[in-house]
Amino acid sequence: MKLVAVTACPTGIAHSQMAAENLEQTAERLGHEIKVEVQGAMGAENELTADDVADADAVIIASDTAVSRDRFEGKPLVKGTVKDGVNDAEGLVERAAELVENDETGTVEVGGEATDAGGDEAGSETAATETQEPQQRRRGGDREKGLFARLKKLFS
Repeated sequence: MKLVAVTACPTGIAHSQMAAENLEQTAERLGHEIKVEVQGAMGAENELTADDVADADAVIIASDTAVSRDRFEGKPLVKGTVKDGVNDAEGLVERAAELVENDETGTVEVGGEATDAGGDEAGSETAATETQEPQQRRRGGDREKGLFARLKKLFS
């Protein structure tokens, strides 16, 4: 499955870059192709082309700032925070894969109320519940995968 993703944070590029790397590693481990655009204070890196978006089966946005969704119209889209991209990339990738497998379009917001243009109300509520459960189980998680460990690895 081909995925595209955008990570963005308002203050800099460290968290966006960590989320991008985590999404790339997780998607590859799960057998998916992914291209990630990183938006930060210095602009965009690895920008997605129109062909990248057209070829993609689904879109993941891990952002704490507004990201224009116009170029992703008609694609299944999973929206989470940069924190979700860093700490639960697997959940974002798996949710995007579920949308594609179920032939759903629209947007699912992880950690918030889900809205799905291709489904019904009950399906949307289920999606929100399913995406919140892994976050609760991972609370306190593995210290080797935490923010400080990733920063240390990134800057060493």
